[in-house]
Amino acid sequence: MDKVSNFVELKKSNKIWAIGSIHSNLKSFKSIKEYILKNFEANDKLIFLGNVIGLGESSKETLSSVIDLRFILMSKFKLKPESIIFLRGAQEEMFSKLLQLQLAPNPSEIVDWMFDHGVNKTINSYGFSEIDVKNIATSGTINISKWTSNLNKTLQKNPGHTEYFLNLKHAAYSHTKKILFVNRGVDITRPLSAQNDCFWWGFQNFSTIQQPYKTFLRIVRGYESEHLQNIEISKNNVVCTLFKQPLSNKNILCGIFTENGEILDLFENN
Repeated sequence: MDKVSNFVELKKSNKIWAIGSIHSNLKSFKSIKEYILKNFEANDKLIFLGNVIGLGESSKETLSSVIDLRFILMSKFKLKPESIIFLRGAQEEMFSKLLQLQLAPNPSEIVDWMFDHGVNKTINSYGFSEIDVKNIATSGTINISKWTSNLNKTLQKNPGHTEYFLNLKHAAYSHTKKILFVNRGVDITRPLSAQNDCFWWGFQNFSTIQQPYKTFLRIVRGYESEHLQNIEISKNNVVCTLFKQPLSNKNILCGIFTENGEILDLFENN
C-alpha cells in the first residue's frame, strides 16, 4: 500500500466502484462483496469510503473480509496498490487515536467520548472489555502504554489490520479532476490540502451545495449524519451520498462511477 501521500489520483480507470460506510455489518457486506467479485473488471478501481469498523458487532471480522476482497481482486487482476483505496472515516480516526491513548492529555474523557460514538464495539471485537479500558484510562501513562502495546500486538495477529490503519487516505480523485471521493465532506472554501479533519467530521451545510467544488463536478461520500430521503442520494447534482440513516438499518450503499463523474449505477446489499 502506498503511504507517501494522503491523496490518491485514480489513473486510467474503467469503472470506479465506491462503498459507503459499512459500520461492521458483516452480513450486509458479504452480499456487496459477492456482487463485486462477480462484476469487477480489469482496470476498475475500488474505494472504501471509510467507517468500515465501529457501531456493529463484527469490526474485526468485517475488516478481515474487506482485506480478503482486496487480496482476491489484486491477485486476479494483477492490480497496483492504488487501485483499491481505503479512506479514513470517523471510526478509523477514533480507533487510531485509541492506539496512541498514552499520548492523550485527558485519556479518560477521550475514551468515554469515543465509546459513546461506537468505538467500544470495535474494542469488543478484538477481545477487550469496555470496563477494563475505562479503568486503564484512569490508571496513568505507564499502564495505558502497556495496554496500547497489547492492542497493537492484537492487531498484528490479524493479517493486514495494522497495515490498514497505517495506510488510510484522506481522499481520492480521478485524473480528470471531475470526481472526488471522501468519507463525509469537504470545506468548499479551502483547497484539498487545507481540509484538516473535514473529510471525516464533515462541514456545515455540505449536503446542500449545488455548485462544483473547484473542477470536481461530483463529490461522492460514504457517510451523512442527517436522515436523507432515498431519492436525495442521487438527486443532488454535485453530492452523491452512499449512506442511509438510521444506523440500525444495516443498509450498505455502493455506487459505480466514471472518471468524469457520471453515475453508472447505485445499489445496496440484498
